[in-house]
Amino acid sequence: MGEFVTLETDGGIGTIRLNRPPVNALNDQLTAELAAAARASAADEVRAVVIYGGEKVFAGGADIGVMAEAGTAEMELRSARLQEAMGLIAGLPKPVVAAITGYALGGGLELALAADFRVAGERARVGQPEILLGIIPGAGGTQRLPRLVGPARAKDIVFSGRMLSAAEALRIGLVDQVVPDAEVYQAAVDMVKRYADGPALALRAAKQAIDVGLGVDLATGLEIERVHLATLFDTEDQRAGMRSFLENGPGQATFTGR
Repeated sequence: MGEFVTLETDGGIGTIRLNRPPVNALNDQLTAELAAAARASAADEVRAVVIYGGEKVFAGGADIGVMAEAGTAEMELRSARLQEAMGLIAGLPKPVVAAITGYALGGGLELALAADFRVAGERARVGQPEILLGIIPGAGGTQRLPRLVGPARAKDIVFSGRMLSAAEALRIGLVDQVVPDAEVYQAAVDMVKRYADGPALALRAAKQAIDVGLGVDLATGLEIERVHLATLFDTEDQRAGMRSFLENGPGQATFTGR
């Protein structure tokens, strides 16, 4: 669908593929195409999403050559566009997994953080090296990272700019699974395949309740949960799921996403 970003769908799983050699640097065009791919991924026929940068690298970060001479006004606009693209990925009402090979650095890691899950190759390296350039992350690194791994670990990663191995990233919960490099994409597909035939409206409600609930107090979060639950009782999937449970036991229902 674009020069640097494509969306392909197979069996209900959409793959957003980055392809801007050599390291999938996030320039303005790639950012715009990523946002367009995220919008297209919201279609009902896409039931889960994999973000993939190819066999060698996920994304090496922003295009420093373009940014080096930028001023405040320009970077306010550029970071806003980056945050919008990441927000569209994070806001997709369906499961999203980042399939990380090679490097996921700076904006590349921020893209992975916008997913619900992360699968990394054994030789993958991740990090937020912006501090080494005299700046800070600007597409979610100071916000999504501490929510995922805790503030102290996030500060270590952001303050130092160091790269983490896949093993360390797994240990601190930054990635969810580590597999041989050649198996990263298939492992990501397998991770979300279980959801592709699931109750799409319930999955959307669960994701929204969790994500929104993280930013509010417990009482408000419980109210969000209650409303989502009640709303699902007007869906065909709820009726099919409960009817199937009563007749056949758990895990046998066929869902239509309605």
